[in-house]
Amino acid sequence: MATQHHSPASASDKTPAKKRFSVPHTYAILFIMIVLAALASYVLPTGEFERIKDATSGKTIVVNDSYHAVESSPVGFFDMFKAIPDGMQKGAQIIFYIFIVSGVFGIIRSTGAIESGIHKGVRHLEGREKLLIPASMFLFSIGGFTMGMAEESIIFVPIGIALARAMGFDAVTGTAMITMGAASGFMGGMLNPFTVGVAQSLAQLPLFSGLAFRAVIYVIVLGFAIWYVMRYAYKVKADPTKSVIYDLEKQAVSEKVEMDIPELNTRHKLVFLVMVIGLACNVYGVFKYEWFLTELTASFLIMGLVAGLVGGLSVNNLFDSFVAGAKAVTFGALIVGFARAITVVLEDGKTIDTMIYGLTSAIGHLPDAINVIAMFLIQAVLNLFISSGSGQAATTMPIMVPIADLLGIQRQVAVLAFQYGDSVTNSIIPTSSALMGYLAVAGIPYEKWVKFIWKLLLGWALIACIALITAVFLGIT
Repeated sequence: MATQHHSPASASDKTPAKKRFSVPHTYAILFIMIVLAALASYVLPTGEFERIKDATSGKTIVVNDSYHAVESSPVGFFDMFKAIPDGMQKGAQIIFYIFIVSGVFGIIRSTGAIESGIHKGVRHLEGREKLLIPASMFLFSIGGFTMGMAEESIIFVPIGIALARAMGFDAVTGTAMITMGAASGFMGGMLNPFTVGVAQSLAQLPLFSGLAFRAVIYVIVLGFAIWYVMRYAYKVKADPTKSVIYDLEKQAVSEKVEMDIPELNTRHKLVFLVMVIGLACNVYGVFKYEWFLTELTASFLIMGLVAGLVGGLSVNNLFDSFVAGAKAVTFGALIVGFARAITVVLEDGKTIDTMIYGLTSAIGHLPDAINVIAMFLIQAVLNLFISSGSGQAATTMPIMVPIADLLGIQRQVAVLAFQYGDSVTNSIIPTSSALMGYLAVAGIPYEKWVKFIWKLLLGWALIACIALITAVFLGIT
């Protein structure tokens, strides 16, 4: 490892340099939370609610007004570390679901079908100025609500920028019409297995329930985003000085982006057919036969293997792609185990119900609409520190679900609060690897992007709040 050599400091150099604040590593934050949860077992009063299993729904429900003190159960030093493998074990079904489904999408990506299909779609819009932005955003939103597309959109940003500039727009427009389309679908989340699927499984809800309500909100979210991006794009076209990166645009030279993306062929079309049939089978199985994570994982596996074979992958390439896809989500998948470890420590220390009792006592007198907005804001803030959607679900759902039960709020609404809190801020938090990735590719400074995006995200936050209040009054289940 290379060492740094410093020249002797002069008197004027002795002023200590200011260190820039950096957000701690996600795993460091979770480990600190595990330590704090263990310390809480020595400080907080211990107590429990009674829980019963509802015969109709099969959900384990917290009984209101049943909180009572119990004997203290402090969590020891070694027990605190044991909680991590225990958390991995308790979250195993979700962890392996994430690994396997991501492996399947790794296979599908390796066929080149997704890249070639989207590339053909976006290129087909070249010269069709009025359709370019809405059609591109809709196209990428499909990836957002079916497979949680985020980092996958990065490779298309240069194409979006080239098309946008060719039509008199700027690089921000080109970036937004790709990434904000995917983000709109991610926020809709109707069939997203990594956020909505994980959160609903933890909340003991049927997978992908509430799909119709989410679809309506998705249309509104996408429609607002299209209007916002188009409004900005045509303002820049009319007056280039209105661009938030005007100085950078003046320096940009017209360039034709050439990317090594294969042409859409018959094999790719067959892969898309397999994906459509596979996703349709999943939806049918969930609603007709009440499939859960195990059945969905098996269905995804079949879809991935068939897609890989019809896509022309050899058996070795197929499984290499599967492993590569699973490897790519190691960070997010193992977070679920660390997050569950927090719950394990709180349960072993008998303080989780004390925290739930304290929170519900503090806000129980407030209207449900205010409580659900508070849930949304908490999730939005936590997203800065736990940018993995599945990890955030595993961290918060064990606490949010009992709170929702005690306050008389539907569990589906608690999942919606998580979903919208997690997704609205993804396009502005500097801890998002997807955001920083596509800004780097686009050459857009972070502060310039914030100047462009903040009003869009404020609008999304307002839509989310109205959606949550509506869900409370409609009693969405």
